[in-house]
Amino acid sequence: MNFEQERSFFKQSVLTQTRMPFEEVAMTLFRFQAHHNPIYKAYLEFTGRNLAEISSIDQIPFLPIELFKNYKIQTGTWEEKGVFTSSGTTSDVSSKHYMRDDDLYIRGAIQAFESFYGPLEDFRILALLPSYLERSGSSLIFMVDAFMKSTKRNDHGFFLNDFDHLEKTLNESISKGEKVLLLGVSFALLDFAEKYKISLNSNCIVMETGGMKGRRKEIVRSELHAVLCECFSVDKIHSEYGMTELFSQAYSRGDGLFECPYSMRVLTKEVSDPFALAKTGKTGDLSPPRNFCS
Repeated sequence: MNFEQERSFFKQSVLTQTRMPFEEVAMTLFRFQAHHNPIYKAYLEFTGRNLAEISSIDQIPFLPIELFKNYKIQTGTWEEKGVFTSSGTTSDVSSKHYMRDDDLYIRGAIQAFESFYGPLEDFRILALLPSYLERSGSSLIFMVDAFMKSTKRNDHGFFLNDFDHLEKTLNESISKGEKVLLLGVSFALLDFAEKYKISLNSNCIVMETGGMKGRRKEIVRSELHAVLCECFSVDKIHSEYGMTELFSQAYSRGDGLFECPYSMRVLTKEVSDPFALAKTGKTGDLSPPRNFCS
């Protein structure tokens, strides 16, 4: 296959309902990027990786995040449709992910969400994402906006700091018996929950995206969820996790236990050796070996 034929194969792997074996697709994608992505190719050569000896996904070398901060990571030659940036601190350099195919990203993200939660059409989406709305280049804002636009509803909403409006909207949906997805960054959900202590029902999903973004003291996820469960009168807090460097999301439907969509797998590597798998039961670094949407 030539370059475009191979890329078409990967796109089909994400979107097709007849799933191809993950390992087969991941290994094909690895070899494709090893040949056509100059930064990744140079990284493999610099670290002495022999392509002929890499025969399974647990042997694939993962590109360090630092390279997304200092280089334009791009497979092939094309003009990007957008650039996503990470939410780094003022003293840190943000990672950049250049987007070639926004349709592929959107369709893959929608498919991933719906594989866990059912049709987006069923939800009224209320997004409490102040730190993301206050900057440009957020992949999370892009994704949530695409979720909203994919439905026939026009009553979704982004909320910056207007907690009064959010409370009114939530109560309106509760009274109508609507299914609601309240998606928010951790510090904003805490601020809102502590102020209003609104009782939600079983039709409402509260989903945190993690991180205090320097606005509040960092706390462990179990403590965060305990506070939110009490304030919102719900049994479980859901979670979404994604990275600028990775065009896939993982979801937790409670208790901090995350599940990956078809296009994503996670491996645990040794803290001191990024090329070695961590032993079962030992602390390690989590690494996503492939996601087909990049």
